[in-house]
Amino acid sequence: MGSNTLQHLCHQLPYSTLLFTRTNLYKGLYPIPRMKIYPLCFTKQMQTTTYEVVKGSYLETSPTKQENKTKDTAPVTLDTVGAFQKLPMVMPSVDILHSALRKARRVTPTKGIANAAKREKNKGAKHLDALMKELTLPLRTYKENFPNKRLLHPYERSLIELTLGDGNYEQVLGRVDSLRKKVVSVGKELASLCAQSTSKREAEERLAEGLKRLEDIYRSDGKAVDELMQIAKTLRAMPVVDLEMPTLCLVGAPNVGKSSLVRLLSTGKPEICNYPFTTRGILMGHIALSYRNFQVTDTPGILRRRDEDRNNLEKLTLAVLANLPTAVLFVHDLTGECGTSPSDQFLIYQEIKERFSSHLWIDVISKCDLLEEESPILYVTENAEDDNSELVKYRKFGPDGALRVSVKSKVGIDELKIRVHELLASQSERLNIQKPEDTKEASSPRKIFI
Repeated sequence: MGSNTLQHLCHQLPYSTLLFTRTNLYKGLYPIPRMKIYPLCFTKQMQTTTYEVVKGSYLETSPTKQENKTKDTAPVTLDTVGAFQKLPMVMPSVDILHSALRKARRVTPTKGIANAAKREKNKGAKHLDALMKELTLPLRTYKENFPNKRLLHPYERSLIELTLGDGNYEQVLGRVDSLRKKVVSVGKELASLCAQSTSKREAEERLAEGLKRLEDIYRSDGKAVDELMQIAKTLRAMPVVDLEMPTLCLVGAPNVGKSSLVRLLSTGKPEICNYPFTTRGILMGHIALSYRNFQVTDTPGILRRRDEDRNNLEKLTLAVLANLPTAVLFVHDLTGECGTSPSDQFLIYQEIKERFSSHLWIDVISKCDLLEEESPILYVTENAEDDNSELVKYRKFGPDGALRVSVKSKVGIDELKIRVHELLASQSERLNIQKPEDTKEASSPRKIFI
């Protein structure tokens, strides 16, 4: 009788519900509550169904619910930073190759093989397989431990895009993984060919050819590993911002004196030179006040132009303001010595103030000792007869409430420190209000990377 006929009969036979049964071990009857016995049947196919427990009963789970559960367990974008400090140490490609060749040479044939030809092809296959595994093991580690850019915090995602170039991070990781897959595929093929050798000499030749081919592949495509090593060094050197710690971000046009103020206010030691874009990345310093730490961030200068025309250094500054809960210390240089005219600084200031109006804010006019001269300096881009009253007022006095300071003569520095401490205290209160109650209770000690 065919299996289809048996399957048809299974659906027609009734089942019986047994309340009692008999056994040879125990004489008499004993109860088995609501046990159902079905006739034995055979089928060609088996279909599995998932069930869920609802009020003590098993109910079939619909495909829609299963899909929703899969979506619910999908990775979520991280709301913390510090992924770059967890990157694995990447070895130079030449070191990985030499280490793999050295370890593969230690392989010995399986014991007990008396025939010389069989022993040699066994050794050759194991040698090639060991080399393949030693070459691909580090590559697999890199692929698994370098984070998916899409899942990073927006701040770190911006750092990757603006520092390494958009798409370069994923491209290098993809090339490393392609190298791994290629070595695995070719290595298995070569080991299989060596194992099929019919003589000792043939096994030796195939082993030599296989070793050379694997080494050539790795040397040819191993540049991706070296590029990944440089990426890891670059990202690991990035400053980590503690999202729960109040942060002061210094913003302004290039060379207005931001770096000098960072050195004065915090532990940060930025490079200070008299040319634009001295700050070529994000620099982090710290302020200690009443047994508490606060962060100070020096950012690259911003020029007057559209966002699509900005370079990556300017975009870094905008990324910090957009993705981190920072207070702003905007630095103005009304002397024009920085290379950006006060008129352009005024327009930059208006744009940034409007875009990030929700941030706490302090305005500082730097180099005030140079403004004590009776005649102000006018540059080519300035128009002394400009009838814009706001701009005329800005060129003389700066924004309303701005604090005038001079790092050289120390004018206004003490007042600036007081204002900064008050601003950071307000920022701390704002962070505590925005922080969920359960997070406040369960928060663990933070690690700060400088």
